[in-house]
Amino acid sequence: MEDLTVTLAEAIQSDQYIQVRRRIFRQLIESLIYEGVIFPDIETDQDGQVFLINGKDQKGRPVQYRCRGVQRFTFGRIRLSDTPVERRSDRQRTEAQSLSQFLLDIQYSLQADEDKIAAFANELERTLFHDTHAQYTRQHRNIHVRNAEYDEWESEVMDGHTYHPSYKSRIGFSFEDNWRYGPEFKQAIQPLWVAAHKSEIKQSISARQSYRDFLLEELGAGRLSAFEARLREMGVSAEEYVFLPVHPWQWNNIITTSFLKDLREKRVIFLGTSGDYYRSQQSIRTLANMTSPAKCYLKLAMSLVNTSTGRILAPHTVQNAAVISDWLKEMVEEDEFLLKEARVALLGETIGICYDPPSLSASARSSTYGVLSCIWRESVHSLLEPGEEAVPFSALSALDADGRPFIQEWVTEYGAESWLRRLFEASILPVVHFLYAHGVALETHAQNMILIHEKGMPRRVALKDFHDGIRFSKKHLMHPQKAPCLQQTPDYHARVNRNSFLETDDIAAVRDFMHDALFFINIGELAIFMADHFGYDERKFWALVRTVLETHQQRFPQLAERYQLFNLFAPTVQVEQLTKRRLYPDTEIRVHQVSNPLGTS
Repeated sequence: MEDLTVTLAEAIQSDQYIQVRRRIFRQLIESLIYEGVIFPDIETDQDGQVFLINGKDQKGRPVQYRCRGVQRFTFGRIRLSDTPVERRSDRQRTEAQSLSQFLLDIQYSLQADEDKIAAFANELERTLFHDTHAQYTRQHRNIHVRNAEYDEWESEVMDGHTYHPSYKSRIGFSFEDNWRYGPEFKQAIQPLWVAAHKSEIKQSISARQSYRDFLLEELGAGRLSAFEARLREMGVSAEEYVFLPVHPWQWNNIITTSFLKDLREKRVIFLGTSGDYYRSQQSIRTLANMTSPAKCYLKLAMSLVNTSTGRILAPHTVQNAAVISDWLKEMVEEDEFLLKEARVALLGETIGICYDPPSLSASARSSTYGVLSCIWRESVHSLLEPGEEAVPFSALSALDADGRPFIQEWVTEYGAESWLRRLFEASILPVVHFLYAHGVALETHAQNMILIHEKGMPRRVALKDFHDGIRFSKKHLMHPQKAPCLQQTPDYHARVNRNSFLETDDIAAVRDFMHDALFFINIGELAIFMADHFGYDERKFWALVRTVLETHQQRFPQLAERYQLFNLFAPTVQVEQLTKRRLYPDTEIRVHQVSNPLGTS
């Protein structure tokens, strides 16, 4: 193990620290302005626009933050330049160096609760801490990934969420935890296994899967027999228990204390490890099997906060996992376009298990809710055909360690427009077809979409994360009689996350759920990236997207009413206010109307 104390000291003194701090400042100010949290004065000079953000220090003296930026065509996004943010006070002009001080200086403008501001400041500082460590390690090891395999890319895409300012907060991790379990450091992880009593289990199993056969495949006959022998040693019957894996961080930090009584009373029994080694993917809590890459990914509950969201696995989502996957796969199998032309690959969630005992009180519930859960998801390796390679969609907007775009060779070889057109056909059309032809919106942000290509030419996509990543209106489904009976979001969960629901009668909420994730976050990042690194005009980019969509609509005239019902070309759409959610109580859904580049291109 490298000397982490020395590494930490070196990282904090490195150029990477400054680069990460500047990046967080940019994304923080961009999102505050864009979401209407602050309203800066704007000056124009020969070099463009200057945003002036006025505030007061802790003694009531005026301070001002100055930064350069522009409003982009893509959803009207605010993008600051690389010029550092400047802080001015009492005739002093220095680069803004403290994220916490910035929030305190503009506290009056925010009109947010002090505790909320403090918590958000902590998320930003932790992001600075964790990303500095990652970027320093990347530079120190001179890591290049242009020719990497898919699993390497899942670890090496370090640029994170380019809109969300606390994109790597990982609240709950220590510095050592970040090194041991963060995807950037590519450490081998062995999940721990426990047996949980069936009386407290909530689960879903695909109709295409046998739990016993699945365990034999995952564990092997020898390890499964050893686990069953362990239960006999404990004086209990294996028939009364369900086996499930646990992230080692979760076991050490949460399970052993939250379920101490359950462990004592043998309702939860520690078994050991399976023998296979895993590596964490971008989402941290999803692990890829390094020993046998074609085996399922493990999505494991982790009681940490990352990109502003708790990473537990709620019981109702676990119960819905396999049910939703089976439903979506049936749609594909019965839809000639999705099956034979788009050849969309769905990484099915085959089994979900949650240990969910009753709680004595609401406070006790908060420590046990969704903390001992897992979902097995099909591996992309098991679905690739000869000649195909896979890459995370987020890699398309990533730079390698040498500063060159990962996609540069592809764009150069095939030409920007030809490559983009094929990319849109392969990635956008399956998702919008799910919406148009079936009435189901998929949350296809960059982590939920994998590009499958042949030597850089896009061929098709693999989609994932369905247990809480879909939205629909039952009465507007094309085949409502086939809709499965799903577990609804309980009140307890809704109070914590107002935006977590699957069914609604609001058609706009269905459309915008897909529009926000696919176009605003996913394709929108690529639009700005293509303009900045290849000079491909944003208006031209979105006009091409619209052309691809209109061509698809013309091929399926029988869906004309659905095109109006789910109007992707509306002048404005609703997108989630990710930063505003961190500053204000979760008493309402935080969204705002923004210009739609598909409606104005």
